[in-house]
Amino acid sequence: MSRLIAVTGKGGVGKTTISALLIKHLLEAGKSPVLAIDADPNSCLDAALGVCVTDTVGRAREEVRAAVGAGGVGANISVSKREMLQLKLEAAMVEAKGFDLIAMGRPEGEGCYCYANNVLKDIIAEISSQYPCVVLDNEAGLENLSRRIIQKVDLMILVSDASNAGLQTLLRLYELAGEMNISYGKLALVINKLRGASLPEAARLPDRIDEIRDKTRANIVIGLPVDDQVAEFAEASKSFLEIPSSNPVYERVGELIVI
Repeated sequence: MSRLIAVTGKGGVGKTTISALLIKHLLEAGKSPVLAIDADPNSCLDAALGVCVTDTVGRAREEVRAAVGAGGVGANISVSKREMLQLKLEAAMVEAKGFDLIAMGRPEGEGCYCYANNVLKDIIAEISSQYPCVVLDNEAGLENLSRRIIQKVDLMILVSDASNAGLQTLLRLYELAGEMNISYGKLALVINKLRGASLPEAARLPDRIDEIRDKTRANIVIGLPVDDQVAEFAEASKSFLEIPSSNPVYERVGELIVI
């Protein structure tokens, strides 16, 4: 059975970097192949993993809509709208060494993702059994989880920076998860980009950290320091799969997959 890991938080807190480092840990632990899902419309997980996405769910949706409008689907009774979208989504999958990647992208026309989401949900349900682990790099907030693309998460990781506003957003995300009845087995909180050696000292908000831990009943709360090597990889669009295993941020991220 696949283990489903979802990473979410507000924009700019390092969700994609953490997702890529998680995938590196899973690959090194022999959990390949990993299914990586880039649910952020900005679609930047591919660069963090050293691959290039050319087709997305959003584009597949638009192509099917255009074909339906032109009579390209339905005129051929052997190809249904659903089958056409499924074929396009499967073609959009990027296959790499140790992992496969599919990206949501953004819609190029009017309308919502509802139909594409439902098909993507079905496809993930069908193919996820082929993968020991699935990592979902979510867009800011809990939008994709609320759409039930993945209905049950084994590990939900909420990411924040150490600012008071960031920690408040983290609490709000936890509350939203409850309001949306999102099912998860374990919860991890990550306070990223700390400017100190320890979580309370770096955050300068030990009381808030204790409050958040108590309110969320998180299984683990970890802090990740600001790291020049991580910043260098991000700025140069270098694959985080190549970051040295001795990197302190990478080492700490490894604590998340063993809880």
